[in-house]
Amino acid sequence: MGKWKLVIRASLRRLNCPAHGVVVEQVPFARHRSGLTRDFEDLVAYFATKTDKTAITRILRIDWDTVGRACERVVADGLDPCRLEGLVSIGVDEVSWRKRHRYLTLVTDHAAGKIVWGAEGKDTATLDAFFDDLGSEKAAALQAVSMDMGPAFAKSVTAPGHAPQAVICIDPFHAVKLVGDALDVLRRQTWNELRQLPDQAAARKFKGARWSLMKKPENLTDAQSATLRKLRNHGGALWRGYALKEAFRAIFAGDLDPADTAELAGRWISKASHCALAPFVKVAKTIRKHRDGILAAIRLKINNARAEGLNNHVRLITRRAYGFHSPTAALALVMLSCGPIQLRLPHETTPR
Repeated sequence: MGKWKLVIRASLRRLNCPAHGVVVEQVPFARHRSGLTRDFEDLVAYFATKTDKTAITRILRIDWDTVGRACERVVADGLDPCRLEGLVSIGVDEVSWRKRHRYLTLVTDHAAGKIVWGAEGKDTATLDAFFDDLGSEKAAALQAVSMDMGPAFAKSVTAPGHAPQAVICIDPFHAVKLVGDALDVLRRQTWNELRQLPDQAAARKFKGARWSLMKKPENLTDAQSATLRKLRNHGGALWRGYALKEAFRAIFAGDLDPADTAELAGRWISKASHCALAPFVKVAKTIRKHRDGILAAIRLKINNARAEGLNNHVRLITRRAYGFHSPTAALALVMLSCGPIQLRLPHETTPR
């Protein structure tokens, strides 16, 4: 470490096994097929959760690939083997680990607040692999699964032999975001229409309108509030869309009774479906399709907030690492940082 380097040389016995060929004696201070000691690999893994690989290679005088392999061995050795036992409610989400749409699917245990499983990909087959590892008996004990509105994960959860009995919970945050996206589409349409007019005065009123429309009213700056007042005075389709967006957000902003939330959501869907604003008619259809899942998330108080928080941690890891060369290395570092693993420094462990 730094200027100090310790090299351990040991004469190891070799055995010519009739079944497995020539095998080498295992040593207590190193993991299988590793040229580094356990303590050194534990130190590498700890640094990997705190800083980038370039700093690790400079401090510990090893290369990038060695860092990745050390992390994989530490995870394989220290990851809780019982992490899939006793799962009741889980969250499923995908996170990008590399450019060009390279994703990891991560499964979070809501009770423990840890990522318990992960694999490359974000389709139905990827989550099918999780249920294969979980087994039908443990899958039958699942009561709730939180996810986004994508069809791939829901298809896997409801498949026979997986967890069709589990309640699918759709995070209301995703529904609110969809409505906000519909308003942004309407804003762009209105802006493009105004740009075609000979008089550009009306179009200039929309300068800086995006954040005035998307932010919460209580978070607006003075300039944004002034822009919003201009839009209100102008009226028209954009202001009706803004009113719909705020009405939908208000349904989930307060701590309403689930029955009241269901009634208000039904009224909003009906109003948006007949508002003659194409983006809102489309999003109302989507929300009607996932209405039961959204209301289940409110009723059971289960959503993907914890999974999203862990995903933010994963994105931080990805940026700090300046890229991964393989999903295995990325997943190993995710488990080191967010998984059920006891990572200790050498001086914190008891003598072996």
